Amino acid sequence: MLKLLIPVDGSEHSQHAIEAVAKLAKAQAQLELILLHVASPPAFYGELTPAGFEELDSAVRANQARVLETAARMAKDCGLNVIASKGVTGMVAPEIVRAASEAGVDQIVMGTRGMGALGGVLLGSVAQRVVHMASMPVLLVK
Repeated sequence: MLKLLIPVDGSEHSQHAIEAVAKLAKAQAQLELILLHVASPPAFYGELTPAGFEELDSAVRANQARVLETAARMAKDCGLNVIASKGVTGMVAPEIVRAASEAGVDQIVMGTRGMGALGGVLLGSVAQRVVHMASMPVLLVK
């Protein structure tokens, strides 16, 4: 059985990753899928009160749930076996690699671009960092 991790962020590229895995699944009868959404911590909290922080945290978790639910529905509609969906907060590339290692996945499948407008310009793309950090194969889907 091949176990894959797909980081999702609601972007068209993460949807393409699910579609690419669906095509792989037709060739590979037994395939398990883990969906992961990583929320970046806010760059600046400013004068956030404890109540404001809780509100921000609640909004982040609601967005994670929405993105994961949409991705899981799409994966299941494509005939894929989703065995887990997980939302975490942290630096995106290291969290993807950590989750993949902890789950013992055989491969990470992800889109080449995500939802971040300037992330690729300022820091290099998350996909590029995952490729360099991961010990397992990474399939990038455009």
